[in-house]
Amino acid sequence: MKKVRKAIIPAAGYGTRFLPETKAIAKEMLPIVDKPTIQFIVEEAHKSGIDQVCVVTGRGKRSIEDHFDSAPELEAELATKGKDKMLQEVQAINDDQLYFIRQTHMRGLGDAILTAKDFIGDEPFAVLLGDDVMQDEIPLTKQLIDCYEDTQASTLAVMKVPHEEVNKYGVINPTKEVKDGLYEVSNFVEKPDPEEAPSDLAIIGRYVLSPEIFQALEQTPYGRGNELQLTDAIDLLNKKQKVYAHLFNGNRYDVGYKFGLIKTNIEFGLQHEDVKNDLQNYIIDLAEKLKKEDK
Repeated sequence: MKKVRKAIIPAAGYGTRFLPETKAIAKEMLPIVDKPTIQFIVEEAHKSGIDQVCVVTGRGKRSIEDHFDSAPELEAELATKGKDKMLQEVQAINDDQLYFIRQTHMRGLGDAILTAKDFIGDEPFAVLLGDDVMQDEIPLTKQLIDCYEDTQASTLAVMKVPHEEVNKYGVINPTKEVKDGLYEVSNFVEKPDPEEAPSDLAIIGRYVLSPEIFQALEQTPYGRGNELQLTDAIDLLNKKQKVYAHLFNGNRYDVGYKFGLIKTNIEFGLQHEDVKNDLQNYIIDLAEKLKKEDK
C-alpha cells in the first residue's frame, strides 16, 4: 500500500476579492497576525506527515517562493544582533521539500491539480486549499490520510453549513454513514440551489485523492468560464471507485473573503502570546465605546 506522502496546494488565483491589495501582493501572503495564510497550510501538510508539497502558482506569485526560501542576509543580521527567537522563526520557514509549478492560465481548480500530475505520479496525494485554515487536535489532512489508509479510497472533508449557504459550495449526496462521521456518497453537486441541494454537507478545502483522479480530470469537460471543476472530476471518479466524505468537527476559518480574514485575525490574535492581552482589552474598550454611541 502506497503511503500519502505528497500534497498539492493550489495558489494561482488572482485574489480579486481582496483588490486593490492583491494587485501586487499574492492573496496567499496576506497575514494572519504575523504569518502569511499559506504558511498555515504548509505547516498543516507537514504536521500530517506529508514529505513533499507542490505549490501551484501563477503570474505575480514569486513572493510565496521567496517566503519559504532562505534569507542569508536577514539571518546574519538577526544573529549579529542576538535576536535568537526571531532567527529561529525565520529559519524554521526555510523549506527544501517545497516545489513550485506554474498554472499558465487560470482554468479552475481541477486544471491546477492536473498541472501537478507529473509531480504526483502514481501515488495517492492530499490537496489543501488556501482559503480554509483548519484547527483541530489532529490536523484535518492527517484525519483524511487515516481514513484513506482504512478504506483505500479517496476521501474529502465535509462540514455541515446553513442550508441557505449551500450554493457557495460543492455538496455531497450521502447514501449511508459507514462509521461515525464517514459517509459513502452517491454523487457530488457543485454549488446547487438550496431547494435542489441533496444535503447540507459541504465540501471544504481538504482532500486525499487516488492517482486515478487525473484520468477523471482528463475526461471531465471544461465548463463555464473555461474552468475545470475538481468536484465534477470527483463525481466521475466516484462512478468507478468509491469516494468517501469525512465530517470535520474542528474549527474552520474561511479567509477567502475580507470579513472572514478580519475575523480570523481577531480570533488568532486572541491566541497569540504577543498581542492577546492588548487585543482583548481593546475589544472590551471598543465594545463599551460602541454601546455609548448607540445610546
